Amino acid sequence: MKTKKFTILHSNDMHGDFAAEMMAGETKLVGGLALLSGYINKVRREEENVLYVIAGDMVQGSLIDSEYKGLSTMGLMNYLAPDVVSLGNHEFDYGLSHLLFLEKVANFPIVNANLYIKPYSKRLMRPYLILSKAGFDILFTGIITEKVMDTIKSDPLISSFVSLEEASQEVGKITNAYKNDDIDLTILLTHIGFDSDLELANLMKPEWGVDIIIGGHSHTILEKPAIRNGIIIVQAGVGTNQIGRLDIEVDDDTNSVVDYKWQLIPIDENIAEPDRALSDYIENYQKEVDQKYEAIICKLAVEHTHPKREIETSLGNLIADAFAENAECDVMFVASGSIRSEKIGPMVMMKDIITCFPYDDVLTRYTITGAQLTNMFNHIMRIENRDGEGECYQVNSKARAEYSDGEKRLVSLKIDEKDVNPAGTYTICLQGYHAKNSKTYLGISQAELTAIRTKVVTTSSFEVLVEFLKNNQNTKRKVEGRIVYLK
Repeated sequence: MKTKKFTILHSNDMHGDFAAEMMAGETKLVGGLALLSGYINKVRREEENVLYVIAGDMVQGSLIDSEYKGLSTMGLMNYLAPDVVSLGNHEFDYGLSHLLFLEKVANFPIVNANLYIKPYSKRLMRPYLILSKAGFDILFTGIITEKVMDTIKSDPLISSFVSLEEASQEVGKITNAYKNDDIDLTILLTHIGFDSDLELANLMKPEWGVDIIIGGHSHTILEKPAIRNGIIIVQAGVGTNQIGRLDIEVDDDTNSVVDYKWQLIPIDENIAEPDRALSDYIENYQKEVDQKYEAIICKLAVEHTHPKREIETSLGNLIADAFAENAECDVMFVASGSIRSEKIGPMVMMKDIITCFPYDDVLTRYTITGAQLTNMFNHIMRIENRDGEGECYQVNSKARAEYSDGEKRLVSLKIDEKDVNPAGTYTICLQGYHAKNSKTYLGISQAELTAIRTKVVTTSSFEVLVEFLKNNQNTKRKVEGRIVYLK
């Protein structure tokens, strides 16, 4: 039996997490690309056969990334020199054409098997990559979450095989066409969420020979790998505070993993020396954005937080109230995922707002019935939507909604302390992206949304937020029961 040992380092959902931080109660720096690079460099020196891969969502989440529309991130990723990367949904945040530009900037291969240019049946990205390492051939391919179709659905040329069944078939096409006796290891890089990875693994035919799934999107922290259908499934949380490490032994005769050990490695000052050259590189970007965006916008009365997107948060309440005041609506739905900071304030600078709310968008007010509004709250508050992959929302102070997990239904919905009348009419306001995807995210169709009355209230939600904060010094919001889940 001829075997070879490999070390696979893997990240996902890095989201512009470039700088090391001092965590609460800690005395050492944690995370950041300089320390991450230091650890990757250390492993590359110590081990013979090392691969570093990223399972999507490199971009979005920091001021540096937003200012340069991902170009700075590509430069930093080039410095890390991953062996292969797959697409995440946030790689599309700056538009499809810009993604194709960023791909040209990248010095590393980006793989995706299930994103197509429809009329020509051509895959948009490189569908697979075969890397030769120590005389062994390793096949990589990638699968994207169906959320990407929400981002680019306005482009009629692009389509994707997005269901798990279709995605599995695309993997089958790649392995059927390109996996032969010379392929010793097959790795699937996904960005569909951990639960979907488990389902996808069960759909894999043994003959396709998929050995490992390295995933992202759900920000899942694992204690140990999952095994489904003989496939090892791993993920490394979110950001740069940790990295996954999978040490494997591969049999050349059977083209299979015969032994493995997986660890989630914390990235801090104890693990490796920071990469000083990369620190300097990041600092150059930081100086530029600091000079441009250090203007003080306001001071809040207290720090506002957004620790988890599935629940009501003080920061979410603040932003929802700001938009609702401008829109003069009964209910303002702010997507929890569009709030990218876990905390802000008390002192708020322009760079804090850009980092916190990078998705500038149109806000449109719609008039709908009370029955439709009730259905919307039922849809967004359902248990299945609170799995780390669904779209959850923050709402303004007029709204009070209670959902019973035990009964699996909305049990109370009030506007201005009055029960919603199913036959009455109410005004709601939505961000443009979520209005376009209203059926999926909010359970209401475009036809239903626009049946009575619509009005664009602003073409820039970001400008509305900035002006609100400027004119509301020392304001304060708290969690007060706008969104309540009952057992």
